[in-house]
Amino acid sequence: MIQLGTRWLVGDEPPSRLPQAVIDAIYEVEGELAEQGVKADDWSWTLTWLEGKPVVELDDETVIEYDADADAAVVTPGA
Repeated sequence: MIQLGTRWLVGDEPPSRLPQAVIDAIYEVEGELAEQGVKADDWSWTLTWLEGKPVVELDDETVIEYDADADAAVVTPGA
């Protein structure tokens, strides 16, 4: 089955089909950006699917991957 990706703006609600761990990580990254005073209002998240698992990337190249075995999100900071 092919799953199509999507894009949404920082601050918008992430797709509900994402695992809760990934959604939590998205909100955590967005919170950190806000705390640091980063103007990210016009930044977008891009969701793609790799081997059936979600991969979410922010415009600054922050990547959030889902570890299904651990039911956890792995965040790799961007630039």
